[in-house]
Amino acid sequence: MKHFVSNIVHRRKSETYQAIANVCRVVPEVLKHVEALEPRFISSLKQLDGRYLGLYVVSPKRFEVCLYLNQMGVFNFIDDGCPSGCAMLKLSDERKRSMSLWTEFITASGYLSARKMRSRFTSLVGEAIRRGNLQSQVQMVGANSHSTVLSINDTYTVELIPAFRCGAIWPQNTCSWPSPDSYWPSQAAVANIKLRGFNLLAKDPYPSVKPVNTEGDAWVLSFTDSEELLLAGGCRRLCVSMLKALCDKHLNVPGDCIEYIHLKNLVLYECEKHPRDFEWFDEALFDRINGILLQLVSCLQCRKCPHFFLKGVELFAGKSRTVLDQAAKQVWNLARDLATNPSSFEAT
Repeated sequence: MKHFVSNIVHRRKSETYQAIANVCRVVPEVLKHVEALEPRFISSLKQLDGRYLGLYVVSPKRFEVCLYLNQMGVFNFIDDGCPSGCAMLKLSDERKRSMSLWTEFITASGYLSARKMRSRFTSLVGEAIRRGNLQSQVQMVGANSHSTVLSINDTYTVELIPAFRCGAIWPQNTCSWPSPDSYWPSQAAVANIKLRGFNLLAKDPYPSVKPVNTEGDAWVLSFTDSEELLLAGGCRRLCVSMLKALCDKHLNVPGDCIEYIHLKNLVLYECEKHPRDFEWFDEALFDRINGILLQLVSCLQCRKCPHFFLKGVELFAGKSRTVLDQAAKQVWNLARDLATNPSSFEAT
């Protein structure tokens, strides 16, 4: 395992940092031209302690960049009656419509429309690429989609997502965390995470969401920052890194069947099953990885991977049954090899 970490895991991290550096040589240029066209869309992609705020790795060559917007103070957060994994932003008082920076994106019913916001943003990005003469480095992907997806140098895919930070509030109806019978994390940690809040993203709802009338105006709930806080301590983050490296090398199944989001969710469930600190010491790392791989096999066979935070959101929704079965066999073969061959990590 030490050989695997020092070689494969560290090499993967180095390659990821290089990929991020390549992406961040281009994306800020695009966002600079967007801001020149529309000053309300101010770039929030900034580097802090060696990390880019708002940039998330989806897979080795896929990234998301959240553009955090200003002023949502005139809106109330509503998650009652919304699609699973989503929420709405509604004017707290109709008289405040003119006070909002985003007045033209507010529907007749007073909701701030995520669909209108991202449609406008996508058109701005397309114009920014043209005005900045960036066509040799950046192309828009999926012109008929409401999402803003870029291809960078024909190598990386980046989705740009308008977003709001929601601090000091917590969704009551669509969120299933914390579990009432869980001993992990501590109450102090729960309080800190709830104080930090979550993000609302102007992107397509989760595939498991059934269409409803409010779908186009709804914002998708994201708990990426909360996940990072929960994974602090012990070997939790190392466990995630090792699983990602194993996934990249051995679980390359067609159709993006197994993604980083699945692995991270299963690690969080494993944390609930094993809440004590000593269960996340380095000595227990193999047991945790083995348990997560076996749980992944079970999820693939059952075709269910519930989101750790969100009620009613199935992360395997829309995936082919044939591909899920194929992935289950690959994960089982990997888990069996790691469990029965003491030198398998060296050979990996």
